Amino acid sequence: SESTRCLLFLLTLMLLLHLSNLSLYYKNLCLCVSLLMRVCVCVLQELCQCRPSDGNCSCCKECMLCLGNLWEECCDCVGMCNPKNYSDSPATSKSTVEELHRPIPSLFRALTEGDAPINMMVVSFPVAEELSHHENLVSFLESLDNQHQNVSVPGNSIHASYDTQGIENMCTVVYFDDCVSIRQCKLYCESMGGSKYRWFHNACCQCIGPECVDYGSKAVKCMNCLF
Repeated sequence: SESTRCLLFLLTLMLLLHLSNLSLYYKNLCLCVSLLMRVCVCVLQELCQCRPSDGNCSCCKECMLCLGNLWEECCDCVGMCNPKNYSDSPATSKSTVEELHRPIPSLFRALTEGDAPINMMVVSFPVAEELSHHENLVSFLESLDNQHQNVSVPGNSIHASYDTQGIENMCTVVYFDDCVSIRQCKLYCESMGGSKYRWFHNACCQCIGPECVDYGSKAVKCMNCLF
């Protein structure tokens, strides 16, 4: 049963922690273990035994209260909601782009030359490399200007047929270390004089410089916002 599996799991973890003398490796697992223990406690207390999929939701409220903020992530593992589709594309593989109305190339260059500003990372690569990749953008960007519809770019970019021979320019982009909202991303990139921005669906923000022909890099490189 689920209760028996949880009990055996907890006993195994306790034995491993004891044998390892709380080594650094297992200390790093403590947070994960504590979350799993919470789920097992709910199961052992038989607070998640009903099956909503069978029309029985008599324990739903009690199970949700017991799991607390773990409900969204763990309701399927205790049989209380539909299993998640883990084959879905990760958020880091999806992004939304927009061209900015009034870029200031001289400002962007000044801010990205030399040492990178705090909480940012400056990355430069050949424009030819930028154009060698196909876009994989999947959502519409909310229109912020009635005269300028902003949409995610489809698989074959408008620049796909651009002649890259002879291109020696470097495309410079800026990544912010922390996760930000799409509106913050646009605001930050406008304040830097950027020409465009790319907002990854994991909340990583990339400001794109004036030398970039397409929409910068598809790689997520925000130091504190990688997943």
